[in-house]
Amino acid sequence: MESITAIADTGFIVALTNIKDIHHQNVKAVYVNQRKILLPQTVLAEVAYLLAREAGISLVVKFLRSLMASRFELVSLIEEDITTIANILDQYQSSRIDFVDASVMAVAERYDLTTILTIDRRDFSLYRPKHCAAFTILP
Repeated sequence: MESITAIADTGFIVALTNIKDIHHQNVKAVYVNQRKILLPQTVLAEVAYLLAREAGISLVVKFLRSLMASRFELVSLIEEDITTIANILDQYQSSRIDFVDASVMAVAERYDLTTILTIDRRDFSLYRPKHCAAFTILP
């Protein structure tokens, strides 16, 4: 199994998949330099919604069909993640971090990942993970 180098958030995947997205080229450059990227299954619903809204359901289908041949590795939440997500949402409720972002943070902590692939710098910059001083955010 290839080593996991990072974890992806919704905006990163949407920009990677949608060539019309303004972040597409920057995201693509980061993607090709990764070996294996964790993709929490919680991100899929947001990705499908945003891709369908921005580019149509055919792009959602194309993304889903290409997923197994990609650098992404799907990962499900476990009970420990649910507790971590609840703690993050509680601690950061005034900053309005959402459930999906909190799930990405929780999975990153579980796998000791320090690199988050996201367009959403704000939420991931605010959070202070337990396993490192701060996340490295790309692009």
